Amino acid sequence: MHQAVGLITLYLLFLGGYVHSQEECIKTSVVTCDDCIKSGPACVWCQQLNFTQTGELESVRCDTKTELLKRGCAPEKIVNPPSTFSKNLNKQLSKGTQTTPPVQIQPQDITLELRPGEPYTFEFAFKRADYPVDLYYLMDLSYSMNDDLKNVKNLGIELLSSLKKITGSARIGFGSFVDKTLLPFTDTNEEKLKKPCPPEENDCDAAFGYKHVLNLTADGDQFKAMVSQQRISGNLDTPEGSLDAIMQAVTCGDEIGWGDSTRLLVLATDAGFHMAGDGKLAGILEPNQGSCQLDKNKMYSKSNLWDYPSVGQIARKLKDNNIQPIFAVTEKVADVYTELSKLIPKSAVGVLSNDSSNVVKLIVDAYKKLSSKIIVTHDNLPEHISVSYTSSCNKDDKPSDQGICNNVGIGEEVIFKVTVKASTCIDFKNFTIAPLTFSEKLTVRVKTRCRCDCDNEINNRHKHCSYNGSVVCGTCSCNQGYLGQRCECSLGKKDEAALKAQCRKDNGTECEGRGDCECGVCKCHFSEGGKSYYGSHCECDDEHCEKYQNFLCGGNGDCKCGVCKCNDGYEGTACQCKKSNEGCMSRSGSVCYGRGRCECNQCVCERGYKGPKCEKCHTCPLPCPKSGNCIECLGFKKGPFEKNCSVSCSHLNATLKVQRGEKGNCRVKDQEGCWMSFTMNEQDGFDKYFVDIFDKRECPEAPNVGAIVGGSLAGVALIGLLILLLIKGIMYVKDLKEWKRFEREQQRRKWAEADNPLFQKATTTVANPTFTGDS
Repeated sequence: MHQAVGLITLYLLFLGGYVHSQEECIKTSVVTCDDCIKSGPACVWCQQLNFTQTGELESVRCDTKTELLKRGCAPEKIVNPPSTFSKNLNKQLSKGTQTTPPVQIQPQDITLELRPGEPYTFEFAFKRADYPVDLYYLMDLSYSMNDDLKNVKNLGIELLSSLKKITGSARIGFGSFVDKTLLPFTDTNEEKLKKPCPPEENDCDAAFGYKHVLNLTADGDQFKAMVSQQRISGNLDTPEGSLDAIMQAVTCGDEIGWGDSTRLLVLATDAGFHMAGDGKLAGILEPNQGSCQLDKNKMYSKSNLWDYPSVGQIARKLKDNNIQPIFAVTEKVADVYTELSKLIPKSAVGVLSNDSSNVVKLIVDAYKKLSSKIIVTHDNLPEHISVSYTSSCNKDDKPSDQGICNNVGIGEEVIFKVTVKASTCIDFKNFTIAPLTFSEKLTVRVKTRCRCDCDNEINNRHKHCSYNGSVVCGTCSCNQGYLGQRCECSLGKKDEAALKAQCRKDNGTECEGRGDCECGVCKCHFSEGGKSYYGSHCECDDEHCEKYQNFLCGGNGDCKCGVCKCNDGYEGTACQCKKSNEGCMSRSGSVCYGRGRCECNQCVCERGYKGPKCEKCHTCPLPCPKSGNCIECLGFKKGPFEKNCSVSCSHLNATLKVQRGEKGNCRVKDQEGCWMSFTMNEQDGFDKYFVDIFDKRECPEAPNVGAIVGGSLAGVALIGLLILLLIKGIMYVKDLKEWKRFEREQQRRKWAEADNPLFQKATTTVANPTFTGDS
C-alpha cells in the first residue's frame, strides 16, 4: 500500500513538473497580432487565411506554436518575431600605445530588440591591460599618528618604485585630515585650536578638518619634500573625520589631478570614523552635499557647516569616479574597516605595523588583489528591464546581478554572459555595463518588438474580404462602409448574429432598445416627441434634460444628449442662472481669490478652500519651515538658492523690513544657525505669498568657556564647604549629647557608707631592740 502511494506521489510530481515546463500563452483582450505578441514570449500568431470559422473570434489565432500547429496552421504562416542583437561599435581588444588608450572591453555599443518577457543572452569580453596607477595617500594626522608620519616622509620614492615594477607608470599625491574643529570633536579653546597637541610637543599644527597637500605627481622627491613639511595635529575624541576627507579626495578630481588610470585611494589611520548624524552633536544639521569644497588654501571649507557623509554616499562617489579605496589601518580598528569594506565594492583592508613601516608592502599587496578582481555590473537601468550575469571563470556560477572573476592577470581575457529581459513593451531605453572602477563602458540600447511583420498584400479589394477590404496578418481590415469578419456586411444589410454584440453598449440592451442592429451598426428609432434617437448605441435624445420652472433647460438653452447646452449669458445644469461674477468678487478684485470658479454667482472652491469667496483653508498652513532657503536668499543674499533665487523663489513677493521690535508670524533657522523672522500672508491663487522679511537675525552667542569653567569650580567649592559644615555640625551635636549623658550619670552616683571588708588600714610597728619590756 505504501509503495503504491509513493509511486502515485512520484507520478503526480513528475506530471506537475512536466505541465509547468510546457510553454503557456496567457492572453487577454487579444484582437490583433500586435496584441498577441505583447501577451508573452510563448504567444505566436497564425496569419493563415480561413484559419478561423465563420463567427469564430480572431483571438484563436493567438496561442503557442505547438497548439497552432495542432489546429492546422502551416509553419510558414506562424508569426513569431524573434529578439535580435546588433553591434554598433565593436573595437578589438588591445593593449594600447603611447598615443592610443587600451581597449579592455568588447563590444562597446550594442542594440537589443527584445520580445517582452523573453530573456536574451549575449557575450561581453574583458581583457585586463597594463594601466597606469594614480595613488592618493590620505593620512590621519591626529597626535597618535606621530611615529607614522616620520616614516611616511620617506614613503614616496619607495612606493613609486614598487608600483612601477608592476605597471608602466605611477603617480602619487598626498592629503591629510583630523576632524571637525567643533566641540565635542575638538577643544575649541583658542590656545588649544592653535596647538591641539600635548604641551611637550612643540612641532604641532593648528586643528583642521581636511587639507589637500600634493597633486598627483611622478616625482618621488617632490612627495618627500612636501610631506616633510607636514606636522602632527590633534583632537579630543577617538573617531576621526575620515569620511569627510574621502569625500573631498574623491570629488575634487581637478584639484587632485586624477587621470585616465587605475585610481587608488589609501586611507592610513589608527582610529574609527564619524558617520552621518554625528555632526548633530556639534549642532550641524545640514546634510553633506557630496561635492568638492576646497578653499584657496586647499582646506575643506564646509567642514564645520556640513554633516559627515554617509557610507552609502561614499560608496556611490567612489564607484562614480572609478576609485578603489585601500584602508591601511592598525590592528585595533581592522575589524571596523573590514565591515566598512563589505559595503564598498572593490575595496581592501590592510593592517599597519605600529609605526607604518610596512605600508609599502601593504599597498602593493592590496593593489594586486584589487586589480585582479573583476566585477561587472550595470548603471542607470530603466524600469521594466532586468539584467543578470554569469562568468567563464567559474563553471558553477549562478546568474546574479554582478559578474565576478578573481585573479585575472594582465593580458588575460575573461568572458561574461549577460542576460537582458524586458518585462513589458517600452520606449527606446539605454543603460551601461562596465567593470567596476574602470572608465570603459558598454552602452546597451534596448527597444521592444511589439508589432508584427506579416505577409500583407497591398490590395484593398481582396477576395478573402469579399472585395471590400484588405488582409492584415490573416484578418480582414474592411473598407469604409463595410463590416463583418469577411467585410461581408455593408450598411443597410442585415448583420450576422455575431455582429449584434457590437450593438450592445457595456453588454446591455441591443441599441438601448431604441433602434435596430444592422451589420453591427444601430439604426435608431424616433422618440415619442417625433425626434430621432442618436449616438453609436442610440443612447442619446434631446428630450430628457433637467428642467427649471417646468421649462426644459430653463428655457435658456438646448437639450443635447441629455445635457443642457446653455445660451450665451446663462449657466448651470438647467441653464437657470445668468452668468455673473458679482457675488464671487473678493476684496482684492479677483474672482473667488483665484481659488475656485464662479458658478451661478457663487464660488465653487478647489483644493480644500472654503468660505463664500474661498478665502479660508484650515488644511493649508503657511509653509514657514519650507521657505527658509528662500528667505535666506531673498533677505540676506545667502544660502543654497543664492545663485538662482529669483527662479526658485518666484512664488514669494518679498520685502525687506527694518526690525523695530515687532515679530513676524514665522521664524526659521538659516545655515549659520541664526533665527530669521518674517511675516507671511497669502496672495490670490494657490501657493503664492507676500513676505515681509525683518533685516535682523538672532544669532546664538558662542559659549563663555571661562565663565562656565569658573562657575563650575566655584559651585564645586561651595558644595564641598557645605558638606564639611554639615559633617562638623553632626559631630558637634553628637558630642553634646554624649557630654549631657555623662553629666546625668555623675549626678546619679552614690558612695557606700560601710567599710570595705577587703580594705585594711595600713599599720606600722617598730620594735626597739634595746627595749626588753622591763620597767
